[in-house]
Amino acid sequence: MEKRIDKAENVGMGIGSNVKAAPLKRQDGADEQYLALKQIENHPLNIFALENEAISKALKELRAAMESRENLIKALDKARELSIHYAEKGDLLYPLLKLKYHFVGPTDIMWTVDDEIRDEMKALSNSAKDFPSLLEDSTWNERLDVVITKAEDMLYKEENIIFPLCAKNFSEEEWADIARDFDDYKPCLIGKRPLWEKATPKKNVKDLSQTGDMIVLPSGQLTPYQLDAMLNTIPIELTFVDENDVNRYFNDGDDMKLFKRPLTALDREVYTCHPPKFEPMVRSIIADFKAGNRDCIDIWSSRDNQPVLIKYMAVRDKKHNYVGTLECVQPMGFAEKHFSH
Repeated sequence: MEKRIDKAENVGMGIGSNVKAAPLKRQDGADEQYLALKQIENHPLNIFALENEAISKALKELRAAMESRENLIKALDKARELSIHYAEKGDLLYPLLKLKYHFVGPTDIMWTVDDEIRDEMKALSNSAKDFPSLLEDSTWNERLDVVITKAEDMLYKEENIIFPLCAKNFSEEEWADIARDFDDYKPCLIGKRPLWEKATPKKNVKDLSQTGDMIVLPSGQLTPYQLDAMLNTIPIELTFVDENDVNRYFNDGDDMKLFKRPLTALDREVYTCHPPKFEPMVRSIIADFKAGNRDCIDIWSSRDNQPVLIKYMAVRDKKHNYVGTLECVQPMGFAEKHFSH
C-alpha cells in the first residue's frame, strides 16, 4: 500500500526557514509526473508553474526595491498579486488533496501559511500607505523581509511537495475539471491563458434535462422550495423582465418593500408599471441593453429617509444573447450608518 504523507515534518516543510532542504527525490515517480504535466501547454500545472515563475520574479523585484528604497510600495503591491495564486490552490487543489487523497498535513499547513503571507503583505502595504514613515522603520522592514522569505519558501514547497503530489494522484478527469474552473480566475502576474484542450466543457442550461423535483442548473441544483426561499432571503428587491419586456418574476421577502410589486403586475409589459413620465427612460434603458450599448445602469434615489440604489442590469447568456433585464433595489441606509461611525 502506498505510503501517505500526513505530517509536515516528514516532508521538510520548515515554514519560514531561511535554509532550504535538498530537493525531495521520491521513489514513486511523482517528480517525473509533475515535470511531464507542467510541460503540457495550458494544463493547470503548466499555468501554476508559469505563475510561480512570475511570482518569483516579483519577489526578486521587491527585494531589489528594499535595497534601492525606490518604488517599494509599488513592488510590494505587485507581489501581493500572489494572493490570486493562493486562492487558486485553496479552491482547486487543497480540498481535493485533503478530502479525497488524505494528504492532510501538507495541505492544512500550506493553506495556513498562504493566508499568513497574504494577510501580512496586505497589512504591511496598508500601514505604509497610511504612515509613509514606516518605510524607514526597521521593524516594518524586518517583517517585510520575513514574509518575502515565507513566500519564497512557498514557491519551493509547491514545486517539491504539493504539485508532485497532485501530479501523482489526480486523474485526467480531475485535471479536466480543474482546468474548466481555472478559467474563471484572474491570471496571477501572467497573461490570460487559453483553455486547456482537454478541459471539461462548461454546461449549458439548455442542454440539461429537467426531471423530478429539482431545477437543474449548470452550477448546481435546487428544489423550487429551496430556490424560492433563497431568493426571498436576499436583502435586495429583485424583478426580472424577459426579452419581450414582460414582467416574469419578483422576489417576495417578509420585509416591507420600498417598491411594491403586486402579483397583478406579472405577465404584463414592464412599461405599464411605471408612471408616464418614467416610461421613456425605462424604454431607453431596455433598448440600450438589447442593442448591447450598455450592460448596467445605476440610479440613486431616496426612500424612507435613506439612500436607495436602483440597479438595472442586462441579463445575458453565456453567448451574450439578451435574455432580459434585472432590476435590483437595495436600501443603502445600513452602509451610510456603517461608514458614518
